[in-house]
Amino acid sequence: MRVRPATVDELPTVMTILDGAMLEADATTVREKCDTREALVAVDDGRILGALIRSGQKIDAVAVRRARRGQGIGRSLVDAVGEDVDHIEAAFDEKNRPFYAKLGFEIEELGGGRFRGVKR
Repeated sequence: MRVRPATVDELPTVMTILDGAMLEADATTVREKCDTREALVAVDDGRILGALIRSGQKIDAVAVRRARRGQGIGRSLVDAVGEDVDHIEAAFDEKNRPFYAKLGFEIEELGGGRFRGVKR
């Protein structure tokens, strides 16, 4: 498996993966992120297994196909962001807290069931 920037041609698949994880993502914004290389995909044997959308060092969304979760794909996507920036930030809800904690993010509660994580 390798992580690389997503192409505009892969937009439908990226949107399907984000939608499958019940993440709110606007197709126009994701298309723009493909153009600026801020949309990443994890690919194995030509199949996209996961996607990550970012704005600089901030992760906007990360999702992995349901059948492939727990296999390090999300970690690989987040690690790829860390190669380009000095720290990574993410805002997320309670259900995603274990994922970010496992990756070593320092987590603070924002209230209302929302959290912020930073990984240096």
